[in-house]
Amino acid sequence: MRKRLTIILFITMAALSSSNASVPFFSEKLNGYIVGVALYKGDTIPAVQLKEVPVYPKLKTKKQEKFYWKTVRDIKKVYPYVKIVAQEYNMVNAKFDTIQDEKLRKKFTKKYEKQLLKKYEPTMRDFTLSQGKMMIKLIDREMGKTSYAIIKEIRGGFVAWWWQVFAKMLGADLKDDFNLAKSEKDKIIERVIALYEAGLL
Repeated sequence: MRKRLTIILFITMAALSSSNASVPFFSEKLNGYIVGVALYKGDTIPAVQLKEVPVYPKLKTKKQEKFYWKTVRDIKKVYPYVKIVAQEYNMVNAKFDTIQDEKLRKKFTKKYEKQLLKKYEPTMRDFTLSQGKMMIKLIDREMGKTSYAIIKEIRGGFVAWWWQVFAKMLGADLKDDFNLAKSEKDKIIERVIALYEAGLL
């Protein structure tokens, strides 16, 4: 079952900052930190651009706290792969712009899908069901379209329907979306992602 979920995620893949801030660093030779400088009212003062730190109110219930820490665990594991999905999707779309023949597109897609499986399957095979479901949801957040829509776009409606059937059998849903307006859980997920991207988790 877990292997099938892994394949579903890879089908989605196949169908698919650095800051300019000056960061201080310690110098043993100078016995201190080297930072940038700026002029302020005629004085030269240290100038360090600090990262923005998101601050959130305390979670209200034990249930929310439990979901929060489970989400922290899952985000750390799957979020980097969500970024990879977006990159692969953009790459496939760029390649499709150069391939007009439908048969050649299908041939390319199958070959590329095998390459992705070989490259990422060993790691993603260890994903739990909840982590696979989290990845499906975050793909929609990252790309503005569900995993189902991506598969349908690249592989066609029948393939998308087929993998949706398998996902449903596993307790997942390729049509699952990310909706901050309607879902309290999605608000917590967004909170965790903001902290993760700020390097606070």
